[in-house]
Amino acid sequence: MPTINFGAGPAKMPEEVMRQAQREFIFYGNTGLSVIEMSHRSSHYENINQNAQDVLRRILKVPDNYKILFLQGGGTGLFAAVAMNLMGRTGSADYIVTGSWSAKAAKEAAKYGKVNLVLPKTSKYTGIPSQETWNLDPNASYVYYCSNETVHGVEFDYIPETNGVPLVADMSSNFLSRGFDVSKFGVIFAGAQKNVGPSGVTLVIVREDLLGEPMKICPIVMDFTIMAQDNSLHNTPPTFNVYFVGLVFQWIEGQGGLAEMEKRATYKSSAVYSVIDGSKGFYSCPVEKESRSKMNIPFRIKTEELEQLFLKEAQTKGMIQLKGHRSVGGIRASLYNAVTTEETQSLVQFMEEFMSAHQ
Repeated sequence: MPTINFGAGPAKMPEEVMRQAQREFIFYGNTGLSVIEMSHRSSHYENINQNAQDVLRRILKVPDNYKILFLQGGGTGLFAAVAMNLMGRTGSADYIVTGSWSAKAAKEAAKYGKVNLVLPKTSKYTGIPSQETWNLDPNASYVYYCSNETVHGVEFDYIPETNGVPLVADMSSNFLSRGFDVSKFGVIFAGAQKNVGPSGVTLVIVREDLLGEPMKICPIVMDFTIMAQDNSLHNTPPTFNVYFVGLVFQWIEGQGGLAEMEKRATYKSSAVYSVIDGSKGFYSCPVEKESRSKMNIPFRIKTEELEQLFLKEAQTKGMIQLKGHRSVGGIRASLYNAVTTEETQSLVQFMEEFMSAHQ
């Protein structure tokens, strides 16, 4: 029985990419080496590094005045890196907290300057308040938000307006699932392990005018300026991971680019939400419809006993990692780019059958 991985990350990767990496694992090209053995100072790796950047720049239409970095530390490391690279501009920053990850980012940033919480504190994250209610500071160094909250399933379907203040986005769990205008951002970052590769590499896209003013306490490995100057090769990068994300970028381009990824994401998520909304309360999603994520769909079943049975039966059908995050419980289906429409239909069919059997 084939396994269908609905995990929130590290997540399912495209099979074609994994098979190519498998073929090339021992000997990459005509080098006689595996990528994991290759010097990061060699011309072979420099080509891998540059090619990955070039494909990403092409599929995302990244303007020339932005640098693409491959860093380490994951999203959590970037919570600190963003603050240490940008907070020194005015000493304060605005944080739009719509879920657990943006809340953690704001807490980390408060170590390095004043954090203004744009929205009132809440214990439940079920939507995004209207921009008219936001308390933005025109003197902030930057405005920070998480475009898709992996735990709570809250996603922005628009780019916030910041009136000229640099916008920073954590796109870890919806990066490259849709197209967007890079020029509206100061910094974009994404841990690879959701949509674009194995854990261990974090992508950063940073506008050049925001380089050059890191805090003195900023470690070199988190210094965007130094990493940009050295093309992410100042220290040993996660070489295999960069190679792998480069293959994923090529796969996305070959599949039809971001327009095709967005089309698939809309189809897959709509199929699952349709079952939830049509279940007359058997299934429920806590997120307001206009803020629902296309990548991470949290839902509940009318009793916890049925939720446990649902997870158990799903496992017997090869559908794994559907358990909701420990902080919120319930069920969560993550529908990243590598999850196929056919696999999503298998989940939809199981949801319908389970509901029929237990209503």
